[in-house]
Amino acid sequence: MSSTHHSFSGKWGEKYQWEGARSRVYQMQDSGTVTENWLIGKAESAENFALRFYEVQPHCSTKEEKHAHDHGIVILQGQADIEINGAVRPVKQGDVVFIAPNDLHVLHNTGDGLLGFFCIIPAKRIKKDQLVWAEGDFFDEKPSS
Repeated sequence: MSSTHHSFSGKWGEKYQWEGARSRVYQMQDSGTVTENWLIGKAESAENFALRFYEVQPHCSTKEEKHAHDHGIVILQGQADIEINGAVRPVKQGDVVFIAPNDLHVLHNTGDGLLGFFCIIPAKRIKKDQLVWAEGDFFDEKPSS
């Protein structure tokens, strides 16, 4: 394992992107998309945590989910309502949220601009009684046929 640096290649306050980040469309909705960017995880051999950056288009929402692991969120851009176990709270740039294990949660972008946030989770999790990378195999090279 060796240290890794992903240079910021976006424009602060407008477009957040990093060289070497692994990106995918996390969710598509009629009003737009949610993009997930892996900055630290399996590819970096990070054993203890993973760092992702999400970009949520205006008036879109993340998936409503709950997990056995806790995680933290740092709002970098925009504003949203975060719903945790039915309780709704407004969040904005600079806010930090801790989500406890098994709490049902979703973020709704309430602004007219992009919502961008970091999400920190454990690097590995239990899935079907096996310890697996949180990043899964989304970005593993697939053999060509």
